Amino acid sequence: MHLITHFLISWNVADFYEKVEKRDLFLISVCGISPDIDGIGAVVEMFTKDTSHPLLWFSEYHHKLHTLLFSLIISTAFLFFSKRKVFVFLFSLLVFQIHIFCDIVGARGPDGYQWPIPYLFPFSDKIQLQWNGQWALNGWQNILITVVLVIATLKTAILRGYSPVELFSQKSDRTLVETLRKRFKT
Repeated sequence: MHLITHFLISWNVADFYEKVEKRDLFLISVCGISPDIDGIGAVVEMFTKDTSHPLLWFSEYHHKLHTLLFSLIISTAFLFFSKRKVFVFLFSLLVFQIHIFCDIVGARGPDGYQWPIPYLFPFSDKIQLQWNGQWALNGWQNILITVVLVIATLKTAILRGYSPVELFSQKSDRTLVETLRKRFKT
């Protein structure tokens, strides 16, 4: 799935608990997209593809952070920055696993390749998570999920008075919420 979809899923899951602290909401949302930090390799690969020594960082390493070990590392690391430590740890683990599930069901490439997820890497390569029914990354299913998440997020903004935009700019978030409330007359 797309990074924005992963982010919206994580934010909505964390925000399910209405009393979540903003910092904790941010940490959980970041955890939900953290497995895709390896996507930076796509940029490196693009710039080196026509050289005598191309760096295939994306092709060879994509999904190497989609592992149980990395989920435990990142969730544990966020304990040091969170207010509600057990909540953040458990929800970080949850959104990380949701990320993996979403990639298993909806991340097939345009060439039909299904990225297997080496869940127990680096300890074992025996378990490669994959599903033969995986839909395309740009498939209607992913688009529909993203649209539903955007609607749910906008509804939250109207009802609760904040959105994920607040994680980056409180002023922009207030403007968004005010605009939505005026438009939908709440």
